Amino acid sequence: MLIKLPKGWEIAERDATAESAYLNRRQILRAAGFLGAEGLIAGTTGNGPYPARRNPEFKLDRPLTEEWAATGHNNFYEFDGRSKEAVKDKVGAFQTRPWTVQITGLVNKPQTLEIDTIERGFPLEERLYRFRCVEAWAMAVPWTGFPLAELIKRVEPKPQARYVRFISARKDKEMPGVPSQPWYPFPYFEALRLDEAMNPLALVVTGLYGKPLPKQNGAPVRIVVPWKYGYKNPKSIVKIEFTAKRPETFWNKLQPLEYGFYSNVNPGKPHPRWSQAVERLIPHGEKRQTMLYNGYEKYVAALYNGKEF
Repeated sequence: MLIKLPKGWEIAERDATAESAYLNRRQILRAAGFLGAEGLIAGTTGNGPYPARRNPEFKLDRPLTEEWAATGHNNFYEFDGRSKEAVKDKVGAFQTRPWTVQITGLVNKPQTLEIDTIERGFPLEERLYRFRCVEAWAMAVPWTGFPLAELIKRVEPKPQARYVRFISARKDKEMPGVPSQPWYPFPYFEALRLDEAMNPLALVVTGLYGKPLPKQNGAPVRIVVPWKYGYKNPKSIVKIEFTAKRPETFWNKLQPLEYGFYSNVNPGKPHPRWSQAVERLIPHGEKRQTMLYNGYEKYVAALYNGKEF
């Protein structure tokens, strides 16, 4: 017998097919005695804390992207800078355990966190978010993580801290795109204003589709800020630094006329080489009108004066 989710948690049936499949599987395991009631409530399985409870506040205006598409179409230049479809086939040597994230800079409590601490030391939840690439393709995916603000509160930024800088891993022997593309200044680096990082939408992400985050999607831990273009969502992070001055960011440093520091989704501001007014949904190519701030205007518009794009 299928167990129907409460009304407050529902989206259209077509939007959550893959999700319902693993939820129903968990009910079967429980009935068979392999999963206790406590594990079902907490979202703990052989995959650790996955799947996590879904936050009903974040719903979609479109179907979820099929899992095979979201895990098979990836911009991750450290593995392949030419083919998005090739990335998944080049991550096999990439080791995501053990893994630590160093938190340093203008904070009262600098620390280094193991990935297990990150996954189990914060309350994970699942959120359905739109995801928009600057190249005008888009997805809708179920991230698992926790608000970045919770991590920031833990380290207690000093009053002079104004920005948060993120550094991704650089492993030349495990990331074939690094030695083959010496013209890129790896490791990848990105940054947010502190108030942006404290926004409730900003997530520390460790899972996708109810499972640990795949390597090609930024395992074992990444940042997701859904109102910005995808390159503002750094993958496989190893360091977080709090600064007083605005840090450089990877693509803005390389091509400042094409990629700004803020990079908020804006249909009215074209990229120098293409329009941003329309987006193309992966994998079937459906076209939709791009929404200001990727549809999250009510959450983030107050952060800006209308010119930060």
